[in-house]
Amino acid sequence: MKPLKTPHQEPNWETHNVETVYDNPWITVTHRQVSAPTGKRGIYGMVHFKNLALGIVPIDADGNTWLVGQQRYTLNQYAWEIPEGGGLRDIDPLITAQRELREETGIEATRWTPLLTLQTSNSVTDEVAHAYIAQGLSFGDTETDDTERLSVVKLPLEEAVARVMNGEITDALAMASLLKVQRLIDRGELSID
Repeated sequence: MKPLKTPHQEPNWETHNVETVYDNPWITVTHRQVSAPTGKRGIYGMVHFKNLALGIVPIDADGNTWLVGQQRYTLNQYAWEIPEGGGLRDIDPLITAQRELREETGIEATRWTPLLTLQTSNSVTDEVAHAYIAQGLSFGDTETDDTERLSVVKLPLEEAVARVMNGEITDALAMASLLKVQRLIDRGELSID
């Protein structure tokens, strides 16, 4: 398969002024005066994420996976997701993914496979997510932090994918990761063992 190519050379956006309007340990929100690639001047609001987003699809030898459920503040909704978390940009994302899986589910894995890199909402944020497949699982206790009240459920991977397809799982990283894992299995590029 040939790589996709830009049909013509696009000029870059040009930034004239950046004003920080909000900053905390996790994000910085800026208001920017810009020129678009067309030359038209305008404004742009941007959210900079100080951490990477990380997700893990644990799979056992029977084809089961684990989902994590929690109340999400931003939408005031309960969400079912793959085990997810955030990690500092200067630490190997795999190390943080291993920690997140252990903390949220009590699972440790002997085999880790990079699954995908995802831009979560590239029109307004620079957030980047990395997802991994975890296999060769062993089980221990969870280590959630004091802001988390998590539910953990084990179910067949096919059922998790069906829950994506019926709209029950709507988290972007979970959806993309579960669908890609299923596609890799269907194409014979990932074995369950």
